[in-house]
Amino acid sequence: MFGTTLLENPIYFFLWALAIVLGMTIHEFSHALIAYWQGDRTAEDAGRLTLNPIKHIDIFGFLLLLLIGFGWAKPTPFNPYNLKFKRFGSALVALAGPISNLLVAIVIAIAIRLVEITLQLPSTNLMMIFFLYLIHINILLAVFNCIPIPPLDGSKVLYTFIFEKYPNVVLWLERYGTFVLLGLIFFGGGIIQSIVSTIYNWIFNIVFWGAL
Repeated sequence: MFGTTLLENPIYFFLWALAIVLGMTIHEFSHALIAYWQGDRTAEDAGRLTLNPIKHIDIFGFLLLLLIGFGWAKPTPFNPYNLKFKRFGSALVALAGPISNLLVAIVIAIAIRLVEITLQLPSTNLMMIFFLYLIHINILLAVFNCIPIPPLDGSKVLYTFIFEKYPNVVLWLERYGTFVLLGLIFFGGGIIQSIVSTIYNWIFNIVFWGAL
């Protein structure tokens, strides 16, 4: 569904691109929202507290995600010193993106189940295909961003727990993290996709439990 099918049908390719835009927008907006709820207006002042995709999409990162399955949006700015929760505030902002993506994937899976029950649409229906793409990209964004390597969200969560005891590790990751991440993408992409597929199947097994 996500390989040659995209290239065979331009409509599928467009739906996949639209799913990526929506997934990235939800991810970055969630960062901005949780920072705002903690008292930091940095993202709001930068125009990022919005669901307008134009404010969040990085063209080059979008194209990479569209073509090879790994990319990025514009990082959402925030000031950790403005956050209400000084100890875990940055981690909460970081986790907001992946968690929102995972929640969206679950909601869309439930929507597919309801549509199947009420409308009985075939799996080849364009709306159903778009829903499946949305689930896939949201799970991918959630999994990929949880990797504890900068500049991904997982690194901010990791730093919350190790910064005081292991500052040298943080310094090393900041210096070489990009190279480690690139190596992981090129040599460990299969592992990431395997995790995505596992979560994808878990969600459907839970939502469709007893219905198959």
